[in-house]
Amino acid sequence: MSAEIICVGTELLLGDILNSNSQFLAKQLAGLGIPHYFQTVVGDNPDRIKQVVAIAVERSAQILIFTGGLGPTPDDLTHETLARCFGVEMVERTDILEDLIQKYASLGRHISASNRKQALIPAGAEILPNPLGTAPGIIWQPRPDLTILTFPGVPQEMYRMWQDTAVPYLKAQGWGQDIIYSRMLKFWGVSESVLAEKVAPLLDLTNPTVAPYALNGEVKLRVCARASTEAAALAAIAPVQQQIQAIAGLDYFGSDQDTLASVVGELLLQRGETLTVAESCTGGSIGSLLTAISGSSRYFLGGVIAYDNSVKIGLLDVNSDDLAQEGAVSDIVAQQMALGVRSKLGATWGLSVTGIAGPGGGSETKPVGLVYIGLAGPNSEVETFEYRFSAFQERDLIRHYSAESALDCLRRKMLRIA
Repeated sequence: MSAEIICVGTELLLGDILNSNSQFLAKQLAGLGIPHYFQTVVGDNPDRIKQVVAIAVERSAQILIFTGGLGPTPDDLTHETLARCFGVEMVERTDILEDLIQKYASLGRHISASNRKQALIPAGAEILPNPLGTAPGIIWQPRPDLTILTFPGVPQEMYRMWQDTAVPYLKAQGWGQDIIYSRMLKFWGVSESVLAEKVAPLLDLTNPTVAPYALNGEVKLRVCARASTEAAALAAIAPVQQQIQAIAGLDYFGSDQDTLASVVGELLLQRGETLTVAESCTGGSIGSLLTAISGSSRYFLGGVIAYDNSVKIGLLDVNSDDLAQEGAVSDIVAQQMALGVRSKLGATWGLSVTGIAGPGGGSETKPVGLVYIGLAGPNSEVETFEYRFSAFQERDLIRHYSAESALDCLRRKMLRIA
């Protein structure tokens, strides 16, 4: 017993439009506790749409949710194809036609023959009203064990139709008695494979389930529970989350909407401390991550983008002889940048980054991806951390890894001395 999402539109296959509808519907189905195992994107082709429907029905989907293909143009074929799939005629609904006439009249336009096509739906289907657009959807049971819901591809229209009509209908049919609730646990400084090995026994759980993900250096474990209420789901998730956090240690930094920047900010607030940054290869990325958090002015004083060596020397008091001898990308320069920015701006912590983001600028001894992070703390204590990100990574990714890793260094340091 499950639902499937079928998104219709050649523009989706070509990548011209981001398919945000499937993400929205997937989250909504989880919130209703409706199992959902497959999604399909199919072009505006009736034969292929019929194939998709046949496959979905064969694998026991009881709810088919369509988006797209409801417009007035010749390639909008969803309703027509569904009618053919189940051997029924298309009928013109006068109530839909009257609604279309009124909507076009409000725009000072007359309804055209192509627009009138939107009043045609499969015989026996009920209307799924569209208060924001002209294309209505349908709610249809072509046979007792199958419900079909169709929505236009325009996201705002689909969202409204889902909430206003589809959700109440599904609940009235007995769906949505349970919910599927998940927590997304987040980690930095550990690879997906290493973390998966550490928590391997938990990956075999059935309720809650645990699944790993990784994107741009951040590793995630989704802990998902099916229960009658959110409170019951959270109660099932809690002991599993505690086990994972105990296993991961400091590699775990937060969950759900947490970011390294927001977690660092909370720690600084709790400790009554402040931060300032000196950035070379990251070019302001750390400052951007920090200031994206509302209220960050309470703990983030500012920073210096010290890209050229003259700025490192003039504003951050980096020693020119050290620069000449060791180079800008070095342990000693990262230390002096961190100490300098902390002293100049009067913060508790000074955080610095200097490195080679590529694609050029690397050498045999200092390859692309080499990054030094400096951390100066209370009493002018200073530490440095060396990272070697893959030279095959794009420049933007190396900058991203560097900025996030710098925040992670500060997070771990504050937790260790808490």
